[in-house]
Amino acid sequence: MKKSITLTLAAAAMAVAAVSCNLNPKVGQDGSTASATSGVTIMACDETFQRIMEQEIEVFEYQYPNASILSYYIPEQACVDSLLHNRAKIAVTSRPLTDNEMTYMRSRNPRSKMIAVDAIALITNTANPLNEISVSDLGKILSGEITEWKWVEPGNNSGKIDIIFDFSGSSTVRYMTDSILDGRPFGSNVYAQNSNAKVVQTVAENKGAIGIIGVSWISSDLKNMSMTTEQLADASQKNDTTNLSFNSDIKVLAVAGKDQLPGEGKKPYQAYIYDGSYPLYRPIYMTVTGYKNATQNGFFSFVTGFAGQKLLQMTGVLPAAMHPRIVSVD
Repeated sequence: MKKSITLTLAAAAMAVAAVSCNLNPKVGQDGSTASATSGVTIMACDETFQRIMEQEIEVFEYQYPNASILSYYIPEQACVDSLLHNRAKIAVTSRPLTDNEMTYMRSRNPRSKMIAVDAIALITNTANPLNEISVSDLGKILSGEITEWKWVEPGNNSGKIDIIFDFSGSSTVRYMTDSILDGRPFGSNVYAQNSNAKVVQTVAENKGAIGIIGVSWISSDLKNMSMTTEQLADASQKNDTTNLSFNSDIKVLAVAGKDQLPGEGKKPYQAYIYDGSYPLYRPIYMTVTGYKNATQNGFFSFVTGFAGQKLLQMTGVLPAAMHPRIVSVD
């Protein structure tokens, strides 16, 4: 199976120069050496969305063997900075670029589009009896006002609450700070694992843990899939629906929004992201720069087209251009 390449920024730039010479692609109007389906380009992606974009790159490169997307997965603001300073041609972020940022890149023909909507899932150990949590209680947990599970659910003996994030400066942390805490600081029981996979592992091994993670990292569709790249590419062309389920190593909590009563909470299935009844969601944006027929614009067209959107659907996020999947509700 062809794997995408994760590189440091300096190494990526050197690789582009080397591979471009070997491919001998066309020269664009701005002097860039690439075409929509051949050549090399660099993508800076929010590390939260790594699992999503690796699948997109894998199929794009399979369909267009002369094209290479060199990817590196870093904090969101670093993605934006890389795009602004022309160190990357593609940025994948959870926020749109500002008008000032787009104006700054005007001479490089920026294009930006929302490609999907991501849900932020709350996961606990399977031994934790809690099945639903309110946004209000989540805020109290994050701020340190609630530090034990028995204060969330009387009789819950899961003990002290440990809050598990991916990265200390991630867009997931920013979402919780802005949307749940309204700018207030976190409590002292917050831990970053520097890996989304490690968040799942830590929660699976610790009864008192609650993990906060993008839904694509807990989709059992990807966890259990043994598709070859060819099969994955074929699946991206089919106009069908499949049931979505979650990783059985952890428990996914239902979340009740501010206007929902106890028992009305929803899990992060695509239909509930679509209708807004799952309250923890955020957009995913792709922004590219460069001339129309550059490799990055070819990849942009792929991701926003039918095949790319179907691949996004398979990861558990809600594609921007497709209807929600049939869901498996438990």
